Amino acid sequence: MQIDICAIGKVKEPYLRDGIAEYLKRLSGYCTVKIVEFSEERVKENASVHEIESACQQEGKNLLRAAGQAGYLIAMDPSGISLSSEGLAGLVKRWEINGPHHIAVLIGGPHGLSDEVRDQAGLLLSLSLMTFPHQMARFILLEQIYRAYTINRGLPYHR
Repeated sequence: MQIDICAIGKVKEPYLRDGIAEYLKRLSGYCTVKIVEFSEERVKENASVHEIESACQQEGKNLLRAAGQAGYLIAMDPSGISLSSEGLAGLVKRWEINGPHHIAVLIGGPHGLSDEVRDQAGLLLSLSLMTFPHQMARFILLEQIYRAYTINRGLPYHR
């Protein structure tokens, strides 16, 4: 299975970069994961709603273009559904068996996702009711994908 994580913003914190690298390494035995990063669109500190929406639209176009040929789009959004680790494992298992075998997960920047991205996504997924920095979302997402694979294979990681 191919999973593309398309995200706005670069991960700057070394501890997050190290954690992301660790989970990418662990996942390499189960699936192919590619991370595509885009710079945040600049908005001034006192930007209008229109200026923020315009930035989100441009970021959304970049994310959708990067998602390219993926057969299924997942948008990470606070308004999305929350799944347990077992629930995500069930989805991963279904996708491995029945497809789609190429998934793109879209992570917006600090202002969120455009309506276009939300509308095109097959699934709006929330990591938590809590708010996390968007760079940390990548780390948490990768850990949960790894956990899903270990659940599906009955490995002791998930206890």
